[in-house]
Amino acid sequence: MTDSAVTNILVAGIGGQGVMTAADILATTALAMGLDVKKTEVAGMAQRGGVVTSHVRFGEKVLSPSIPPGEAEILLAFEPAEALRWSSHLKQGGLAMVNTFAQEPPVVSIGLFDYPDDPMGQLAELPLEVHHYDAGHAAIELGDRRLINSIMLGAIADHLPFSADVLLDCLLQRFQRKGEKLVALNREAFELGQHAFS
Repeated sequence: MTDSAVTNILVAGIGGQGVMTAADILATTALAMGLDVKKTEVAGMAQRGGVVTSHVRFGEKVLSPSIPPGEAEILLAFEPAEALRWSSHLKQGGLAMVNTFAQEPPVVSIGLFDYPDDPMGQLAELPLEVHHYDAGHAAIELGDRRLINSIMLGAIADHLPFSADVLLDCLLQRFQRKGEKLVALNREAFELGQHAFS
């Protein structure tokens, strides 16, 4: 297996949405499957709602942590404008899983950039496979907005080269010490994500 057979996942969103946690869980799962894993992340004012991205690459042998533009198989986007911004990193026909709950980053609120009028409409015009769901409101309805990352991981669980059960197990292990209630909530969020994206 060469570097061309590596699975490339770009995780993108806004600080506080759980982007880096989701990337960590993906990397941990791939390691548990015996794969070589490389991960890199960029956080721009992450604690203040800035843009956050993480590249996760895994396979038999991974040569570099960075995904070249046009090489990602999957874009896991926690925010619609960030999905549009990073869509050029996807291969033609690549898969974009998008949370439609909009959250403007500080660069928009302070007037440096304009938020796109219709990011989902613009995504629909690209040669990509786009699935979407309002994971933000769903997480709030489940009782904790931090559940968004479990919903998003569930969204891509059936599109990975290993079992969704392995990904779920790695996710739930992170919450074992915090009690059964939180484990059950994250399981519910994950399973919701598996079935909710259209």
